[in-house]
Amino acid sequence: MLTPQHTLKIIYLVRHGETEYNRLGIVQGSGVDSDLNEMGQAQAQAFYEAYKQIPFDRIYTSALKRTVQSVQGFIDAGIPYEQHAGLNEFGWGAMEGKTPHYTEDEYYRSMIYNWRIGNVDVPALGGDSPLSVLQRQVPVIDHVLSRPEEEVVLICMHGRAIRILLTYLFNEPLSEMDHWEHSNLCLYKIRYDYDTNHFTLEIGNDTRHLAGLAKEPEVSNS
Repeated sequence: MLTPQHTLKIIYLVRHGETEYNRLGIVQGSGVDSDLNEMGQAQAQAFYEAYKQIPFDRIYTSALKRTVQSVQGFIDAGIPYEQHAGLNEFGWGAMEGKTPHYTEDEYYRSMIYNWRIGNVDVPALGGDSPLSVLQRQVPVIDHVLSRPEEEVVLICMHGRAIRILLTYLFNEPLSEMDHWEHSNLCLYKIRYDYDTNHFTLEIGNDTRHLAGLAKEPEVSNS
């Protein structure tokens, strides 16, 4: 039985900082294990400075190094962390590593259209479907929730993967994922109530901690 002090969990969910792929608008996906660029490192440091006072019990990241690098300050401070491939970015398959302006590609547009009309089991060529990504995310989220003693956790993920996850947490159709906005090193703060099995969004796509950092418009969504 849960004790009163273990009836709530606060989840700080962040997207990784900027990479050169993000800056140039090149598709990354789960198959490209890129590093943060200089801006991404600055974003990671700014996030750490803004939230280092939060008593995180544990950090969860994907298996890709850009998420680990984004929360490295907290890891260096001694907060335990785990990597889970289930939190990896959407696998864009044949589209990964493509040059800028991939959003103008007819194949890409038709794929997004398919998802928006509910065909969320349609995969990218050689890659994931939204449904397959959700299916690997759910066991990780169940694992996080199975530890009520971890009252405050930090999760670092990826753009498309976050969109997919948020539809699940808030009981929305997966086809609605694109309404969730995100940017590099943005924060979603979410409260989970163990008594009601209910998630509540407290903060969404918050980048106030990045104020003052010069930022070029981002093109890529991965």
